[in-house]
Amino acid sequence: MSSTYGGYMGKVLMINLTNRQIKEYPWSDRNRELYLGGKIMAAKILYDNLHAGIGPLSPENMLVITTGPLTGTGSPCSSRFNISTLSPLTGFIAPSNCGGNFGMALKKAGYDALIITGKSDHKTWVEIVDDEIRFHEAEDLWGKTTGEVQSLLGGKSGKIVIGPAGENLVRYASIVSEERVAGRAGVGAVMGSKNLKAVTASGTRTAAVHNRERLKELNKQWVKTLREHPLTGIQLPKLGTAGLLSSMNARKMLATRNYKYGQFKDFEKVSGELLAEKYLIKNKGCVTCPIQCGRVVEVNGNAVKGPEVETLGLLGPNIENSNIELILKWNYELDEFGMDTITAGSTIAFAMELNEKGLWDSGLQFGQVENLSQVFEDIAFRRGIGDVLAEGSKKISERFGGKEYAIHSKGLELAAYEPRGAVGQGLGYAVSNRGGCHLNGGYLVFMEGLGLNMDPYTSKSKAAFTMMFQDIMEAVSAGGNCLFTTYSMFPTQLITEPNSFMARSANKLLPYLGPAVNLANRFPKVILSMNLPMIPYTHVLEAATGMKMNFGKFKRIGERGYNLERVMNLKLGLTEKDDSLPKRLTHELQSPEDSRTSVHLEKMKKQYYRARGWDSAGIPKSKRLKCLEL
Repeated sequence: MSSTYGGYMGKVLMINLTNRQIKEYPWSDRNRELYLGGKIMAAKILYDNLHAGIGPLSPENMLVITTGPLTGTGSPCSSRFNISTLSPLTGFIAPSNCGGNFGMALKKAGYDALIITGKSDHKTWVEIVDDEIRFHEAEDLWGKTTGEVQSLLGGKSGKIVIGPAGENLVRYASIVSEERVAGRAGVGAVMGSKNLKAVTASGTRTAAVHNRERLKELNKQWVKTLREHPLTGIQLPKLGTAGLLSSMNARKMLATRNYKYGQFKDFEKVSGELLAEKYLIKNKGCVTCPIQCGRVVEVNGNAVKGPEVETLGLLGPNIENSNIELILKWNYELDEFGMDTITAGSTIAFAMELNEKGLWDSGLQFGQVENLSQVFEDIAFRRGIGDVLAEGSKKISERFGGKEYAIHSKGLELAAYEPRGAVGQGLGYAVSNRGGCHLNGGYLVFMEGLGLNMDPYTSKSKAAFTMMFQDIMEAVSAGGNCLFTTYSMFPTQLITEPNSFMARSANKLLPYLGPAVNLANRFPKVILSMNLPMIPYTHVLEAATGMKMNFGKFKRIGERGYNLERVMNLKLGLTEKDDSLPKRLTHELQSPEDSRTSVHLEKMKKQYYRARGWDSAGIPKSKRLKCLEL
């Protein structure tokens, strides 16, 4: 269905692997106005087509791969694409974002999105070349790693592939494009359940834009802003996300020994500073990215992608490992197997504590990590204890016990930010639609010490800011941009001069802004009906698509998407009790002498539900849904 808007190819491709039926999925300009693209578009497609009772690994489940209207337009950090499905790890909706080249290639082939359903009766891979769809035998690719498969497929096409973990239905298997990973919630297992090893896309088409000269001008200014900002222009290029680890440790936010503690005495041995000083070969970024936050390191004589802060934290302090060279090696191996490093590291830590407490004799012990390469291989191929570890923390706790220290929400393991040192982040983990996700949770840890210096222990205003940040990040992702671009929205002085009168005053004021933020959350089209210089998304989207856009409308799109995923999860059986954290984080004090150092979740959760316009059971009220045109 063609579009009158720029930035879109105007077609959505649907492939049923069972009968190899190929058709165009209807997607109107009204849909584009309401849902924009990316993960919000995917949520709408899943909501319209899936019902309660569909198993995540059943043929009826869908893989929905979507781009945003800015993908392929030359806007900075816009090469992202999204993969959404039902998660075999959580049972709920699972959006996973990736910076590889597949999204741009899919648009060159003429499509804004690809929907894959059904199950092939034999191992296969799919090739998309403009209007031609080809099915190929994949017997010779089965069992091969993600790097081997992409090398064998060759050519200049965009690719998504799975490794052995996806083939063997590891519940946290990932999908890989180049060296970038759609890592979370088991999207790779869904792809494997369909007997689908890879999809490639290529073509000769280019998306038209509404006002190309205006877009070029805006993109140029946006790149300049990103390169001059202290976070996107200095910190991320210099240290990558790994640079956060030292700050996390200083603020007792670094997951240590299965989240028992928030600090690790040997943190410097796995820090971003050491990574940059001793192991960094060069920076690398996604296509169209001026930030270049990716690390390239050497493993076994090869230049490969280096670890993010979550991987350093969860395969370092959280299992009491201080050997960074092992983490570099494991990060590469897990990517090659096609497995989420966050869930893998957290599940290993949980198994170590179960072993320590005599609940499961796995043989895994904190600090004794030399055999983990073999363990990761066993997980990927579901051999021995690997078959158990492949299920993830929640299911292991249901089998062996230890639920109070199985560190997940909704079945998805938390990232490396220990929320007792940043309680707003704890709220975000609990209410996140895809489970224990730091980004889908609103990333309030940025305000609580990793950017600004808002009191990390107070519950005041945390619900209001969590909603605000979640909605903005949903909309940014739907447009096609990397979420790191949101860093540049914050005034430079607050970052570079944290002890200045302005910064100290702002940080002290933030806990008292909840009522004002809630007002803006409730009436964004009225209170936020403007375009702001520090928020480029609205200007760029208007130039690219021709849609009338302002900040209030942009935020409302994000709110619509967040509520749509919530309603989808409710359809799948979600209840208020699933918006939870393990008792280690809510009932045990991180610092026994400080009563503030646990996540007072229930209090913040009630405030969050009210801010969202949900009832006390966490169900969106009909009035709010009507307002959102859902």
